[in-house]
Amino acid sequence: MSGSTLIMVALAGIFLLLFLVIRTKLHAFVALLLVSLLVGIAAGMPLNEVITSIQNGMGGTLGFVAVVVGLGAMFGKMLEVSGGAERLASTMISKFGEDKAPWALGVTGFIVAIPVFFDVGFIILVPIVYGLARKTGKSLLHYGIPLLAGLAVTHSFIPPTPGPIAVAELVGAELGWVILFGVLAGIPAMILAGPVFGRFIGKKIHVLIPDYMELEKKEYDKELPSFAMITSLILIPLVLILLNTLSAVLLEEGNTVREILTFLGHPFVALTIATLLTFYLLGTKRGYSRQEVQDIATKALEPAGIIILVTGAGGVFKQVLIDSGVGAVLGDMMGDSSLPPIVLAFLIAAAVRVAQGSATVAMVTAAGLITPLLEIVGMTGPALGLIVIAIASGATVLSHVNDSGFWLVNRYFGMDVKDTLKSWTVMETIIGLTGFVVVLIISFFI
Repeated sequence: MSGSTLIMVALAGIFLLLFLVIRTKLHAFVALLLVSLLVGIAAGMPLNEVITSIQNGMGGTLGFVAVVVGLGAMFGKMLEVSGGAERLASTMISKFGEDKAPWALGVTGFIVAIPVFFDVGFIILVPIVYGLARKTGKSLLHYGIPLLAGLAVTHSFIPPTPGPIAVAELVGAELGWVILFGVLAGIPAMILAGPVFGRFIGKKIHVLIPDYMELEKKEYDKELPSFAMITSLILIPLVLILLNTLSAVLLEEGNTVREILTFLGHPFVALTIATLLTFYLLGTKRGYSRQEVQDIATKALEPAGIIILVTGAGGVFKQVLIDSGVGAVLGDMMGDSSLPPIVLAFLIAAAVRVAQGSATVAMVTAAGLITPLLEIVGMTGPALGLIVIAIASGATVLSHVNDSGFWLVNRYFGMDVKDTLKSWTVMETIIGLTGFVVVLIISFFI
């Protein structure tokens, strides 16, 4: 087939994917698989090769993603059940002081969302926002926006959360670079979108606790774990993964220390260590039976399973684009563009995000489309880490009525659609734009 025909096949596939997800409400996992099949057939691939591409794309992606997301989900669930998130929040607020509570909530959200899913972290911590707003008489947004910003930043930027894990695997980026650049881009994004914007919008829109959301404070049957223990458990896998990446830069190949750090810092090993420690320190050591710990871990895999399958389907889409030749043509076309790959990655993710709402689908779709270009231009190492954060930034901007996060915030804060757009949507856009600007600046030096 000619290059122009293959481009038309790719565009038709993308539009069909958006139609299936938006209009027919077909689940993203099924939609991605169906579109991958049709793109492969339309591009002229032999039927048996289409099946092989699907199998290779799914297996190649899930071989990594399923392990990391599964371990991360169990790690986060133990933190949730033990009351670790509340301990972090209460300690932060006491250390920062009530007048700087928005900063404390932003930092708390930033830390909590590393192992805990965004919506779970918000639901756990929103009673603290209610309590502060009730005590001070200030708008819920004054405290809620900083918390949401902290949660949203790490949910999008910092592994082992599923989004950056999925994109890193699809584009071939090392997690150490993703973590490093995610933190560098995430901190200013959290500050601007959180305490700074929260103070501004809290004065513009006075939001009271909705009558239907007067929640009772959750009671725990065991004493909350210590602040030092929780922060240590969260930092262990991140530090090990970073040491792995840095050892490859600073130490020569064959060095014994490098080999040990490479092993301990592999995401499989680092997260297994952290998860086992949470099972013991937050579980059995604090009075949970082995069966209770097992039940908690099993429960954690239910939401993780959906994310894993969608990510695997994104890997299928990428593999079919590559094997059919569509990817090479797309890569050549984007390579002829005057825009650098990091800008293209951001724009593609942002366009898909606005069209269909799901950040995860936007991330895996953008990663699948941009990967052929990255292979053509030969991007490697830290540059791929920057691409991951650029995609994550694009998939964060302009959250609106087709995003479940929009309605979660709308319900818990009792706002109308207009005020949710003015607060939540603007906050998400500040996060995405700030993250993108930071990685774009860093790209000039790498």
